Amino acid sequence: MTFSIITVTCNAAQWIERTIQSIISQSYSGIEYIIVDGGSTDGTLDIITDYKLRITDKGCRFRWISEPDGGIYDAMNKGLKLATGDYVWFINAGDSIHSPDTIREIVNQLSTVNRQPSIIYGETEISDTRGNSSGMRRLKAPEKLTWKSFKMGMLVSHQSFIVKREIAGAYDLQYRYAADFEWCIRCLKKADHILNTHLILSYFLEAGFSAANRKASLKERYEAMCRYYGKIPTQIRHLWFAVRFYFAKWIKRKI
Repeated sequence: MTFSIITVTCNAAQWIERTIQSIISQSYSGIEYIIVDGGSTDGTLDIITDYKLRITDKGCRFRWISEPDGGIYDAMNKGLKLATGDYVWFINAGDSIHSPDTIREIVNQLSTVNRQPSIIYGETEISDTRGNSSGMRRLKAPEKLTWKSFKMGMLVSHQSFIVKREIAGAYDLQYRYAADFEWCIRCLKKADHILNTHLILSYFLEAGFSAANRKASLKERYEAMCRYYGKIPTQIRHLWFAVRFYFAKWIKRKI
């Protein structure tokens, strides 16, 4: 079984090495590693070139390209087109796989199930720009995940969401900041079996793309929710979110 791990990067020389190291340190060898670079000029390409032999020496199939793109999701689509593995997994520059045995532990779980899951998911730990842990992601992955789960928000981080390649369609480029959210919903709608590993699968760099564009990302997520879950139910749900948020703040002030 092969995992196509895709790293999208552009001018991320301070972070890309951490990501590459987390891939090549894996104790499982069935990895196809794909790096899609957006034409970096800051030394990122030098780092990728330096690691090329070390990646292949680890037994990974390695492919990489460097060229201008239309943004992060356009680059992700390029990665999907290059992927040939059974599963695709996006670990972008600055993010990393949680431990050297993470993929082996996933494969061990797969050996105990009757059929290969369409989607594999788990928990996410947050890391700062120095690579230190900032604790677990605030939203915990649900015990059972379906396409309707995301009406409550992105309950599973994109970095801990592994999809069978045959159901992984292209990212919708009409979304500039939340195409990953919409993509996850589409993949979940196609899935016939979903596996909760109960493992921490990844570290997410809190200074990443979505964090820097949080307001625009939340707006697009709202639009995607209206599209898939209905406008009126989504509006009611967000009104409840707002009431709960301000009530919690009021209680905190009283304490």
